[in-house]
Amino acid sequence: MATVELLGKTIQLDEDGHLANPEEWNEEIAKEIAKQEGIEELTEKHWAVINFLRKEFKENGQVPSIRKLTKQSGVNTKELYQLFPKGPAKKAAKIAGLPKPKGCV
Repeated sequence: MATVELLGKTIQLDEDGHLANPEEWNEEIAKEIAKQEGIEELTEKHWAVINFLRKEFKENGQVPSIRKLTKQSGVNTKELYQLFPKGPAKKAAKIAGLPKPKGCV
């Protein structure tokens, strides 16, 4: 398993480069991962998506699909692609400290 140094802490990653242990996540880590993913600042809309993903994961044990994300988070598909360019569900899950959603390549 790979590791990464974030904010002076060594964190294990899964085979997709996402946090292996979602409990190690916090908002500061999210900001660092976002910067690595080319997102300089997380806006209120970014946090709405991130918090929705984390809530769904906590309640259901899996990351919601992009379809569920756009239908229930209050962020439409076009906006989601603007917030998280080039693979929004996967990138949003990574920033949220969660595994890659099922169905994402």
